Amino acid sequence: MKAKGVKGRIVIEFPSEDIARIIHEAVFYEHVSVPYRRSRISFERDKNKIILEIIATDSSAMRGTVNSYLRWIKVAMDAIDI
Repeated sequence: MKAKGVKGRIVIEFPSEDIARIIHEAVFYEHVSVPYRRSRISFERDKNKIILEIIATDSSAMRGTVNSYLRWIKVAMDAIDI
């Protein structure tokens, strides 16, 4: 039996609204510029939280999408620490 899709939601809470805003702005360019054929992504900020909602065609597409966003967020966080 084949699944019709995979849905996920990730909420990342940051110490402050400023840090969440900086991370969101840093990753937003990637969000709008990378075409995903097998997943749809909502990438929002609510105060000190970044919220990712993903609908993917299958678990491989979900894993790839999650890995990409978490990697971009990690790079932005590492850049703030420098």
